[in-house]
Amino acid sequence: MSSATKNLSDIRISVLDLVPILSGKTPADSFKNALDLARHVEQWGYERYWMAEHHNMPGIASSATSVLIGYIAGGTSTIRVGSGGIMLPNHAPLVVAEQFGTLETLYPGRIDLGLGRAPGTDQVTAMALRRDLRGAGEDFPENVAELQSYFAPRDASARVRAVPGEGLDIPIWLLGSSTFSAQLAGILGMPFAFASHFAPSLLHTALKVYRDHFQPSEYLQEPYALAGINIVAADTDEEAQRLATSLYMSFLNVIRGKATPMKPPIESMEGQWDGSEKYAVQQMLRYTFIGSPNTLQAELQTFVDETQVDEVMVASGIYDHAARLHSYEILAEIAGKKKQ
Repeated sequence: MSSATKNLSDIRISVLDLVPILSGKTPADSFKNALDLARHVEQWGYERYWMAEHHNMPGIASSATSVLIGYIAGGTSTIRVGSGGIMLPNHAPLVVAEQFGTLETLYPGRIDLGLGRAPGTDQVTAMALRRDLRGAGEDFPENVAELQSYFAPRDASARVRAVPGEGLDIPIWLLGSSTFSAQLAGILGMPFAFASHFAPSLLHTALKVYRDHFQPSEYLQEPYALAGINIVAADTDEEAQRLATSLYMSFLNVIRGKATPMKPPIESMEGQWDGSEKYAVQQMLRYTFIGSPNTLQAELQTFVDETQVDEVMVASGIYDHAARLHSYEILAEIAGKKKQ
């Protein structure tokens, strides 16, 4: 870990949008909200806007991730847009290279390609996506290397080429919730993003593994680590806690195996969960920061002190679109990205 401390204002802040489908609303509403959010955070000093690949989930609209990246990039002008991530076992590396080569050609210098090694869904849906589960995830390093090869400088003698794609500088990130991708990202000298917004237990271990194994590469000379967190910010602690009930209910449904659209906030979670369910949700949401600006500033600085990450990527599971915008605006202000 670096001996130099970082202030919250020193690190980059970004957005992870799961493009939630809201109860009583449609995916079309979700896409409209996503573009509006992206346009706002672009003005508020956020670094990048990522969307995640999920399938067969009634509450998440980002299944066709690369299509949505084009939609968001086309409606913004400076913010980086990318995947957090593309689940590589679901796709042939050549197809990913062609899709992101196309995106980078359309929106040069603004596209990120984050890669995960999980399917992002259940086994039945994974079978529907891939038709074949043999070696799923186990050949991730080989698939990453193949994908990287398609972005290499143009080689007219290559039997398989990504057109467009070859010769383009598209940052590839490895994403993970364990030490596997952390170690691989370090060895390959790639940026690493940890999914601590829902799988927090190995965050510190994975960051250490990544930094300990890091080898300088053509991509990076120094390790670059990003951590996912949840933030629900409001003008008062009480309002933030009320808004956060939507997030709690979403994760409670995950634990119960019931995927549903995001529900409006309620006054209290009392009676909504039993003791074991509450504990499980709180464990998954360990790195969730809820409160007013004063509350959040101290808690987020502590997180940066403990992790020394270079960037935080923020998911904000808030039902009301205006309240969600306000949450991201508050973060931009306390992180020193937006002038108050």
